Amino acid sequence: MSDKGQHRRPGGPGGPPGFGPPGPMGALGVQVQKAKDFKGTLRRLLAYLKPERSRLIIVIGMAVLSTLFSILSPKLMGNATTEIFEGLMGGGINFQTIGQIVGLLIGLYVISSLFAYVQQYVMAGVAQRTVYGLRNDVNEKLARLPLAYYDSKTHGEILSRTVNDVDNISNTLQQSLTQLITALVTLIGVVIMMLTISPLLTLILLCTLPLSFFVIKAIASRSQGYFKSQQSELGELNGHVEEMYTGHKIIKAFGRERKSVAAFDAINERLYHSSRKAQFISGIMMPLMSFISNIGYVLISVVGGILVTRQAIKIGDIQAFIQYARQFSMPLTQTAQIANIIQSTIASAERVFELLDEREETADPNEGAAARLASPRGDVRFEHVRFGYKEEALISDLNIDVAQGQMVAIVGPTGAGKTTLVNLLMRFYDIQGGSITIDGVNITDLRRGDLRRLFGMVLQDTWLFNGTIRDNIAYGREGASEDDVIRAAQAAHADHFIRTLPDGYDTLLNEEASNISQGQKQLLTIARAILADPSILILDEATSSVDTRTEALIQQAMARLMEGRTSFVIAHRLSTIKDADMILVMNHGDVIEKGSHEQLLARGGFYAELYNSQFAEDPVA
Repeated sequence: MSDKGQHRRPGGPGGPPGFGPPGPMGALGVQVQKAKDFKGTLRRLLAYLKPERSRLIIVIGMAVLSTLFSILSPKLMGNATTEIFEGLMGGGINFQTIGQIVGLLIGLYVISSLFAYVQQYVMAGVAQRTVYGLRNDVNEKLARLPLAYYDSKTHGEILSRTVNDVDNISNTLQQSLTQLITALVTLIGVVIMMLTISPLLTLILLCTLPLSFFVIKAIASRSQGYFKSQQSELGELNGHVEEMYTGHKIIKAFGRERKSVAAFDAINERLYHSSRKAQFISGIMMPLMSFISNIGYVLISVVGGILVTRQAIKIGDIQAFIQYARQFSMPLTQTAQIANIIQSTIASAERVFELLDEREETADPNEGAAARLASPRGDVRFEHVRFGYKEEALISDLNIDVAQGQMVAIVGPTGAGKTTLVNLLMRFYDIQGGSITIDGVNITDLRRGDLRRLFGMVLQDTWLFNGTIRDNIAYGREGASEDDVIRAAQAAHADHFIRTLPDGYDTLLNEEASNISQGQKQLLTIARAILADPSILILDEATSSVDTRTEALIQQAMARLMEGRTSFVIAHRLSTIKDADMILVMNHGDVIEKGSHEQLLARGGFYAELYNSQFAEDPVA
């Protein structure tokens, strides 16, 4: 998964967060992910902070006070130095005055630390409550989005917005916001303190700023290309490793280990060179910045020494000014880094808000106005149904009438509209014309949750989650007991293989359920459908992944399950649907033939051609 927007780096040794050699998103001039509408997104993000206004005021106040107390410290230390120097020159040091200054300094440091602690404590709560609300909004939005959204977005893209981007916002609120406040206050406070000591020395120090910006810009522009190459090679390396891991058995089976290692070495070599150059160029940033700072210190020391000899300034003030000069360069670098982080964070927020602005499913009818099926029978009717993805029409005029208890098989070539028909029936997509009714009630008059509880689904692509086998089967019906789960497993002929596992029903399935076979996964999904005891069944070649003997047993179990229930069977092997009450032959979104297996064979049309093609001899043989 990509980690867009997370560009915060640890500080250098002994420095505050954000200091150290600039990374790919670190300093001025380096490419960062930018928002399309910075101001609009910022206003919208700030709206989430409105309930925390009082606490934010406390945070800002604590940051200002903490910084101000720390800024006063160099001036007091300078006074102590002056007192010692003048005492030595005058023949006696006033240790009482020195002690008072040291005591005052300790008090200032303690108070500054306390304010900083309160600031971080309060800001952590503000950030987490804000992001908590944002995560809730995202989670609720995902539940309201139509299937079309998930069909048009990759899982990685959705996860990146809901996890990485939200985490990026959280980190920025908790860390960078207080750092920015502290940096700005420090910058302003240090300049004021330096001006009170010596406007001339302040002017000399400010003259080094253009050189600092020039160096930052020059190095950042050179390193940008290498960092971009580094990220590109890193992404390629991750992709290669993931492919090799997921396809490990295939690689072993075809003896491609050496080729895989060679490909890894080639990518790794390119990553090494681009990373080395990027890190080297960015690594010389701090030495150059230190060199420029030292030039400033030399000038300040020389000019300051001259001023001391002329008694225009005290020696302790020179020491304080040098400390302020060191403090002055830090918030400049920090502000540049935080500016990039905030830019990236607003881009992350924009991506989250794009998700929140996606068009939702049409609203369900109100609880009181919604229709209910107290004793659903399973009569299904499609009347003049029209539907198309985007602008292209797929179904133009679909008419189907299915009576309770009938088994309806849906056949046709790939892209004929078989799965689309099921999606429309369960309102994963809304039709664009006509109507679909169940027991005479239009499905749009039912709440989606009530509608979908009428159905049980067993698909060719199994879906099992990370949990025990018991939990996966019990997912079919809320509140199912242990006996219910076991009876469903027995009906699906899954009980035997489950009990042969080391932990039986407590066996924990991993994330991809790869610790059991594909056929066993299929049995568990069938058991889950049996447990749900639905009024209408939807089966998509439910026995395609099991052996012939097990398939025969499951067919018997499914036959018992389908008794008295309407069932829609999407069939790929036509030999499995000979006993269907009705076979719908679909092509290009329309039902072109309808009837029983014998009727359709006798007609000699499209179905007969499909059926006979299964037994056609290979012309090459």
